[in-house]
Amino acid sequence: MLRGHAGEPEHVLVLETVGAEPRRRLLRRRGGAKRVSEEPELATVPVTVATLIAATPLSDHDVAAAWLEGADLTAEVHAAVAVLNTVLHAERLVRTDPFVREIAAEQALAIRVGIGNGEDVAHGHWAEARALPPAATAPKKRERALRPQERFAALLAGRDVALAAEELTLRARLDLDRGRTREAALQLRIALEAALAELQAWSHHEEMATRLAELRDERAVVGAAANRALEGGLDAQQVEDVGRILSRLEAALIARVAGGLD
Repeated sequence: MLRGHAGEPEHVLVLETVGAEPRRRLLRRRGGAKRVSEEPELATVPVTVATLIAATPLSDHDVAAAWLEGADLTAEVHAAVAVLNTVLHAERLVRTDPFVREIAAEQALAIRVGIGNGEDVAHGHWAEARALPPAATAPKKRERALRPQERFAALLAGRDVALAAEELTLRARLDLDRGRTREAALQLRIALEAALAELQAWSHHEEMATRLAELRDERAVVGAAANRALEGGLDAQQVEDVGRILSRLEAALIARVAGGLD
């Protein structure tokens, strides 16, 4: 049972792993490597099925069917993924395991939105459901400087470098998109300082020099938002500022690659 801040039930989350090898067999295999044949059998890959059920039921089947017919299914999927990511974020914290990661809807093997009785739905049985292709739930991609394959090849071949600011900026974006505005503000301060230092090597280009000057002018705003994050929640203007400056920082990092700056 997932509850809101006031303790009111909001959702019931049911998690089931299918296709996993029995735990007793796994326990017997511990203690050393095992020789395999030249063509080993393919292992069964476990799949996690997550079912999110609204805690407040609709009044009857006809009302539920009307809701399903008129619902924005993509929006429902993204709302459900946001709830699931809240659970995963909590698990990462309590396990102190940075490798527990959040997910995106387009990574799913199958997505369904449907209606049914609580017990039936919890066990994967629907009275009525709609299937969505995962690709249909993919968010609009941000502007790309190069096709990913080209940048990937350049990094592996040593023709380009990965900046610390790029990774830090991605972390800030994830926090902001997930509604963790305090974390986003703190992450943005570090990402901004890293970018100002690392992009200085390209400041002899007029466009980059202009972008860096604009970002330097935002230092005070970012610092104030980060300081407020240490004290508590950001106000609406500061959240807007964090989003605006983060977008500028992303644009500067993209411009370095898109312009072929050396």
